[in-house]
Amino acid sequence: MSNRESMLEKIADLEAEVAKAVAGGGEKYVDRHHARGRLLPRERIELLVDEGSAFLELSPLAGWGSDFHVGASLVTGIGVVEGVECLITANDPTVKGGASNPWTVKKAFRAAQIAEENNLPTISLVESGGADLPTQKEIFIPGGKLFRDLTRASARRQPTIALVFGNSTAGGAYVPGMSDYTVMVKEQAKVFLGGPPLVKMATGEESDDESLGGAEMHARVSGLADYLAQDELDAIRIGRRIVARLNWRKAVRSPGHVTGLRPSSANGWAEPDEDPEGLLDLIPADLKEPFDPREVIVRICDGTGPGNGRPFDEFKPLYGTSLVTGWAKLHGRPIGILANAQGVLFSEEAQKATQFIQLANQVDVPLLFLHNTTGYMVGAEYEQGGIIKHGAQMINAVSNSQVPHLSVIMGASYGAGNYGMNGRAYDPRFLFTWPSAKSAVMGPAQLAGVLSIVARAAAEARGQAYDEEGDAGMRAFVEQSVEEQSLPFFLSGMLYDDGVIDPRDTRTVLAICLSVIENAPIEGARGYGVFRT
Repeated sequence: MSNRESMLEKIADLEAEVAKAVAGGGEKYVDRHHARGRLLPRERIELLVDEGSAFLELSPLAGWGSDFHVGASLVTGIGVVEGVECLITANDPTVKGGASNPWTVKKAFRAAQIAEENNLPTISLVESGGADLPTQKEIFIPGGKLFRDLTRASARRQPTIALVFGNSTAGGAYVPGMSDYTVMVKEQAKVFLGGPPLVKMATGEESDDESLGGAEMHARVSGLADYLAQDELDAIRIGRRIVARLNWRKAVRSPGHVTGLRPSSANGWAEPDEDPEGLLDLIPADLKEPFDPREVIVRICDGTGPGNGRPFDEFKPLYGTSLVTGWAKLHGRPIGILANAQGVLFSEEAQKATQFIQLANQVDVPLLFLHNTTGYMVGAEYEQGGIIKHGAQMINAVSNSQVPHLSVIMGASYGAGNYGMNGRAYDPRFLFTWPSAKSAVMGPAQLAGVLSIVARAAAEARGQAYDEEGDAGMRAFVEQSVEEQSLPFFLSGMLYDDGVIDPRDTRTVLAICLSVIENAPIEGARGYGVFRT
């Protein structure tokens, strides 16, 4: 099978998994929802964002491989509303009434983190029955952070807007209660801490939905609703007008909006010199085969259009050659790039990366990490040569770098190489994976082999004969388990990335992210910790 055929097969699998999230609770519940005259979450988002603009959906595979529905009954992403980039969340009421399960909470936490780090207004499209009660023990205690995040966002002057289309009960009632602006749809929105059955049980009081928590009551009596919408379209219209009046200004002057731009010398950017379609041919089906990351860079970064000069100015090209570093532009925005070439990181690569990261911080330029690494080199020669010290320097630089980081896992991302290349634990602003990606403490065969060696040594120490048949079974089981747990769908389901993407979409996705990070100041580190020499 060719590289292209292998990648297209993986992309088809990706599309099938994303389709599960888009399908919501299934045809029966979607039809029932539509029959009530209500829109689905993605339909609401499509009407909310500016016409013709892109919506970057995040974590669509959350919960994949778990007992819960793919997508975790919540849609999150970034969209442009009245020219303002906003973090948007939308409950999916076709999946258990939009109830929140443990993966819903984790997905919402990640969305709130993105809004905080990138200084984004948040728009919540609310229709949820509250917590999934059978899993309340995993939701109740950590779930309080959702409301804390809303109030802290307001304190940071990051506006929060709630458009309530249906139920917003129990703890969910605090979403409209803690948002800066709240819009409720007449005869649809129901917001109360306890519904009629709970009130009856707790107090003996007889009540109905409307008097207890209806939109009109909250607009006229309690004051919880700032706006009473006549229907869903009216609520979306009001939401757009609220954003239009925010007087929102980006912290960084950009070369223009990503959506709708055309290549021009005035904007200082041009389409890539090589067709992004070629990315499908580039990544080997077997990740043990190396590929040149420069071939990726030339397909995702700005080309040699008028006034652009060279598309990629490589830094230290003759030193530490298994790591490519250098400067480029993407949609007119300057970036520094670190890309793995031959997989292994030696001392020279770690030192080169450390210097380059410091240089990017000196000039306030964001960094893009393109992963394909098996980790730092091991062996007596390299330990004696200081690989631990030099790897620690690189990780120190990554950890304390203050410019925004973006990461794309193209192939392997194993061991401490994942850390040095700014994996999820190091809080990149955004991290995406390709369908070809794998990430684990080490490769499946290596991990199984290590366990085998340890077990064999233990048997010899006890003077026992080693069970070769059992060893073969153990190795096969471990290899299969690690292989499954290192694949992109599994990792994305665990929210260890912000989404698995088609390689051909990488330039567009990164362009949106680079535009989003300009809502907050971009300033490099003014100091680092101790670098061991």
